[in-house]
Amino acid sequence: MQTYVLAGGCFWCLDAAYRALNGVTEVVSGYVGGATEHPTYEQVCSGSTGHAEAVAVTFDENVIPTEVILDAYFTMHDPRQLNHQGADTGTQYRSAMFFADDDQRRTFETSRERATDLWDAPLGETEGTIVTTIDPLERFWPAEEVHQDFFAKNPGQGYCLAVAVPKVNKVRARFAEYARA
Repeated sequence: MQTYVLAGGCFWCLDAAYRALNGVTEVVSGYVGGATEHPTYEQVCSGSTGHAEAVAVTFDENVIPTEVILDAYFTMHDPRQLNHQGADTGTQYRSAMFFADDDQRRTFETSRERATDLWDAPLGETEGTIVTTIDPLERFWPAEEVHQDFFAKNPGQGYCLAVAVPKVNKVRARFAEYARA
């Protein structure tokens, strides 16, 4: 088993998309990359703690390859958007990968390079379009229970319908071979 801590906008979307894939054994929504100990959702949303909303995704590499987990990450959010995803704005919605060791750092670097093939450069630009940072994992704080598996608990919630559903569908279509039935 392997666990990656990844931030790419609202954690509800990342959580829902990863739960749609076979081989993913656990997804925990939480906060990472900030200075406040035991941050709350309200504190993180204020942008004052330095944390990003993230998921710790645990998966079985014998069922789903590492490359699929990371390519799915770069599929479910736009890594060209600095400190926001769609209407969610602030450093808490940044695109960031948090490595636990040098092997993860190298794996993340390779996947970020591969992601440039997934995303066209903005008009007039040719390089440097991916803004995803690769940072050391210092402490991951699990979010409050209400945020765990939020999409499954709130399938009719407006944000889930407007933002999470399209991301889940995009991942399920691109990685159909690994999609849960």
